[in-house]
Amino acid sequence: MQEILIPLKEKSYKVFLGELPEIELKQKALIVSDSIVAGLHLSYLLKRLKALEVRVCVIESGEKYKNFNSLERILNNAFEMQLNRHSLMIALGGGVISDMVGFASSIYFRGIDFINIPTTLLAQVDASVGGKTGINTPYGKNLIGSFYQPKAVYIDLAFLKTLKKREFQAGVAEIIKMAVCFDKNLVEILETKDLKDCLEKVVFQSVSIKAQVVTQDEKEQNIRAGLNYGHTFGHAIEKETDYERFLHGEAIAIGMRMANDLALSLGMLTLKEYERIEDLLKKFDLIFNYKITDIQKFYERLFLDKKSENETIKFILPKGVGAFEIASHIPKETIIKVLEEWH
Repeated sequence: MQEILIPLKEKSYKVFLGELPEIELKQKALIVSDSIVAGLHLSYLLKRLKALEVRVCVIESGEKYKNFNSLERILNNAFEMQLNRHSLMIALGGGVISDMVGFASSIYFRGIDFINIPTTLLAQVDASVGGKTGINTPYGKNLIGSFYQPKAVYIDLAFLKTLKKREFQAGVAEIIKMAVCFDKNLVEILETKDLKDCLEKVVFQSVSIKAQVVTQDEKEQNIRAGLNYGHTFGHAIEKETDYERFLHGEAIAIGMRMANDLALSLGMLTLKEYERIEDLLKKFDLIFNYKITDIQKFYERLFLDKKSENETIKFILPKGVGAFEIASHIPKETIIKVLEEWH
């Protein structure tokens, strides 16, 4: 069992990487999962969990259910089993479940503990660590939420055996995102190795990157923004396609390519660096055809990104491979020119 410490003073916790251990709790626990994951992995967790009382809440699977209705169902279950401030919630699922359970925990009785047990690659390397929680609204993705750290995170790679290839690749997109912005060595590993032969190492390295970034900037005032590479465009794509056409990681992969187009036009990427990232995405089948239907409407959606302020869109753009820059005050015509390439 490998351990990665997220040192946030009184909010510090550990990420455990290895076979899910026996978890013994002296309080009540509400397990929240989705309709697909529960059928695959709930019994596995229940065999390893001992608690004062256990209840299970199952939410429909999919990004479109990351909403107020699902949040209310989680909270109602917590009230019905009379959770108190010493009780906790357990998120068993991907990024959607992780985000919703974290948010529900942060507002129930003004905050109770929760544990993340991520079952997708995307959640294991990204969503389950760092304390970003929230839900989607008709106005955009994750616009309502909180920064709220889990009590612990348990990453068991055995969960990934049931993932479809498409879902696995979507998780790789988030690994590429971190590698391009923070770790040139990880880029080289992804380029040259078979991921199946080094998956545990790559997951450990990805979580370690996230840990270092979150420790330096928990509330995303500076360096943590680098974890949003591809997300300004990607969230707009998800909204435009009503969260149904692409998985989150797939939308982010498209968003990274749009960001690369912008970075290339601004001279932040050389053509060789641009093609290197493109080839890496291609290696993991993360090149998708996408056409923006209404350029002006898509441009306006970019302003709903949480990083935007004072009517200015902030973009996270790669600066070479292994570094990034927060770019703002980019002329509208420069952005539109990039979007026209996707029209």
